[in-house]
Amino acid sequence: MIRPRNWLTTALRLVAGIAIAVPAALLLGASPAAAHPMPHSVVQLDVYKDSVTARLELPVGDLASASGIDLSTIKSSALSTKADAVRTYLAQHIHPTTPVGEAWRVDIGALSLGRAQQTSTGLYRELSAEAVLTPPAGADVRHFTFDYDVIVHQVITHTALVTVRQDWARGQIDDAGTTQVGTIRVDTRTMKVPALKVDLGEGSAWRGFVAMVELGGDHILTGTDHLLFLLILLLPAPLAATSGRWSGLVGARSALGRIGRITLAFTAGHSVALAVTALGRLDIPDWPVEAFIALSILIGAVHAIRPLFPGREALVAGVFGLGHGMAFSFVLAEMHLSAGQLVTSLLGFNLGIELVQLLLVCLALPSLLVLARLRVQPMLRLTGALLTGTAALGWLADRLGLPNPVARAADSAGSHTTPMLTALTVTALAATAWTLTTRRRARPGPAEPPAAACPEPQGADAAPASA
Repeated sequence: MIRPRNWLTTALRLVAGIAIAVPAALLLGASPAAAHPMPHSVVQLDVYKDSVTARLELPVGDLASASGIDLSTIKSSALSTKADAVRTYLAQHIHPTTPVGEAWRVDIGALSLGRAQQTSTGLYRELSAEAVLTPPAGADVRHFTFDYDVIVHQVITHTALVTVRQDWARGQIDDAGTTQVGTIRVDTRTMKVPALKVDLGEGSAWRGFVAMVELGGDHILTGTDHLLFLLILLLPAPLAATSGRWSGLVGARSALGRIGRITLAFTAGHSVALAVTALGRLDIPDWPVEAFIALSILIGAVHAIRPLFPGREALVAGVFGLGHGMAFSFVLAEMHLSAGQLVTSLLGFNLGIELVQLLLVCLALPSLLVLARLRVQPMLRLTGALLTGTAALGWLADRLGLPNPVARAADSAGSHTTPMLTALTVTALAATAWTLTTRRRARPGPAEPPAAACPEPQGADAAPASA
C-alpha cells in the first residue's frame, strides 16, 4: 500500500514530467519556419562631402510597439495623416554627434510604406524614412557618434543594422553593395542602448575617380540601347549606297574612315551633353530623353536596311549622341556630389565610357569588314536591323508609358556582358584569321626564272659564218 505522502510525490513527479515532455515534443516537432524570427531595422548611410543621409527601414509592427503609432492598417495614400507624429518620434531618437559631443542637425524627410522580407521572416509591412544628418561647420562627416535607439528603446529584442550604401570618397557608389558599420541593440547587462562609434576611414578623390571610371565602363557595357545605336550605325559603314540601296563595297580604307568618324562623332556628342547637363545641374525629365534614344535606335535600324542619310552618318551620330549624353548625366545627378567631386566624377565617368566603347568598336571592327564581303551579308544585315528595330519599338512604347515584354527582354540583354564580350572576341579572332588566310592565298607566288638560252651549235653543225 502506498503511503499518502509517497502517492502525492509520485503524482507531482508525473505531472512535472508531462509538463516538460509535451512542450519539448512540440518544439522539436515544429518546422524551422514556425519560429517566425522578427525582422530587424536597417539604417543605410549615404556619405556626402558635407552631410550624411540615413535611409531607415523599419518594420511597422515593432514601430507600433515602441511608439504607439500604428501603421499596420493604414493605406499608403493616408500616410500623411500620421507623418507629423512619425517624424517627431524619429527626431527624438536619432542624435548623431561629433566625437567631442557637438550635436548634428537631423531633418526627417520623405516617408513611404511598402512590403519587405528578410531571411526567414516572411513578408511584412515596412516604413521607409529618410533622415539628413548635418554636422556642425568644419566637422568631419567620416567620424561621428551615432546615438540611435528607434524601436530598440522599447523592444529589447529588436536590433538595427547600420550599413554604408554610398561613399564616393571610399570608391563605393551605384548601390554596388553595402559595407556593414555595426549593430545597435540593447546591452543586456546595463539595459541601455549604447551609441555606435562610426569610423569610415580616410577617403580620397583618387578612389572616387577610379570608381567613376569603373562605373562609366560598366554603364556603357550594360547599356544595351547605347551599344545598339552605335553598332547599328557602324553595320553598313563598309557598304556603298547606290540608287537608294546598299550595294557594293567602298574599300577597306574608306570603311575604316567612316567607322572612325562615326565613333568620334558619337563620342563628341555624348561627351558635350554629359558635361553641360551634369555641370549645369540641369533638371531634365528622363522619359523624353529615353524616348529620344529609342527613336534614334529605330532610325539607325531603318538606315541599315535602306540608306536614309548615306555619307552623313557621322553627323547623325553626333546629333543623337547629345541625347545619349543627357541619359548618362542622370547617373551623376542621382549621386548628389559636391562641385569638386562632380568635376572629378565627370572626367572619370566619361573616361570609362570611352575606354569600353573603344574596346567594343575594336572587337566589332574585323567582323564588320569581313561581313561586308560575304554573300550572306544582306541577310545578316537585314536580320540584325530587324531585331534592333523591334527592340527600339519596344523601348519607345515602354518609355511612352506602355510597358511590354519586348522592352524587358531587351533590357535584360545588358546583364549578359560576359557572353557578349566572349562572342565579340571569338568573332573578331575568327574574322582576323579569315582575312589573313584570304590575303595569303591571293598573294602571287614567286616568279619562275627565264628559260636558259640554247647554246649555239659548234663544229660541223655550226652554220657557216657570213662573209
